[in-house]
Amino acid sequence: RDDAMRVSGRGELHISVLIETMRREWFEMAISKPKVITQVVDGVIEEPMERVHIEVPEEFSGTIIEDLSRRKGEMQALSTSEHGLTTMQFLVPTRGLMGYRSDFLTRTSGLGILTSIFEKFVPWKGDLPGRTRGVLISNSPGKANAYALFNLQERGFLFVKPGDDVYEGMVVGEHSRENDLVVNATKAKQLTNVRAAGSDENLLLTPPHKFTLEQAIDYIADDELVEVTPNSIRLRKRFLTENERKRQPKGNFS
Repeated sequence: RDDAMRVSGRGELHISVLIETMRREWFEMAISKPKVITQVVDGVIEEPMERVHIEVPEEFSGTIIEDLSRRKGEMQALSTSEHGLTTMQFLVPTRGLMGYRSDFLTRTSGLGILTSIFEKFVPWKGDLPGRTRGVLISNSPGKANAYALFNLQERGFLFVKPGDDVYEGMVVGEHSRENDLVVNATKAKQLTNVRAAGSDENLLLTPPHKFTLEQAIDYIADDELVEVTPNSIRLRKRFLTENERKRQPKGNFS
């Protein structure tokens, strides 16, 4: 695209600092899912590998080992001190570390330390596990309505609250199943009598999930974008209308 540019940086934090700086200068932009920089040697695609040093309380070590193994990590060393502190070293593809640091802090209750440094290029490690659930996609512009959101809670969890501006193609929540679902987040309750007018005040809504910039960049799929403005961070489909999305061949989002 003529109005797009490719930005390279050292990890999500490097990129997110640039984006936050531009936000404060009143720029608006849409960001695609980041990809690692690869190289081709003798016809073989190679990707960057990082040496990861981790220190966690012993009770969290099993969870972290499982996480990094799923992300194609290879354990190099493990030891536990007499004080119950486990130290580990892994070799992990850079792809596997994207977005993991925030998960790591959550899983270790903020008690873990994770540092990494580039180690070498290695042959491509294959596909990594991605998001296992689809998203809820708004089918119309308007204000999110409490009645509509209350009914959508059964389908998954939400990213918007009543009164938020939504538009067609905007991601308003995560579906509880694998597929994407087009929904109406602006639908108001049809009133049949005067007594029904105040019933929306009794609706119990779960607070919406709010993404940080790094979390949003890690969360999106290849056919989605993070929309960044000075006042908000939103998720959207690359193609806003359902008809446009159906016309796109799968995987053609480079």
